Amino acid sequence: MKSKKISGTFDILHRRYIGENAARQASFEDERVNAEVAKTIYELRKKAGLTQKELAQMVGTTQSVISRLEDADYEGHSLSMLNRIAMALNRRLSVQMIEPINERVATVLPPYQGNINKQDQGEAKGKK
Repeated sequence: MKSKKISGTFDILHRRYIGENAARQASFEDERVNAEVAKTIYELRKKAGLTQKELAQMVGTTQSVISRLEDADYEGHSLSMLNRIAMALNRRLSVQMIEPINERVATVLPPYQGNINKQDQGEAKGKK
């Protein structure tokens, strides 16, 4: 009996449970990012031969914080903490914003409409 490839299984599950549903696609993307950050921290720490406690001491935090950061379900990553971890591991933190996976996700996540400071408002209206 021929076994199915895992990638084929993933595609089937993706179509069945996420499909064209924009909200589910956006949620999936959030989870993907969380898992990617957790995996990166874990792999770099292991490659450096450090325990969670040792990395925590280098970063100025506790072992439990490093444990949470290495958990794919954790959603509280701060750029400040990620930068401290990168520096402790002799790395440079890089953040990229790339085009959306598809246009449906872009409709669920509208452009930021928050407050901007008065100087930016004047520049946006053509004033300086």
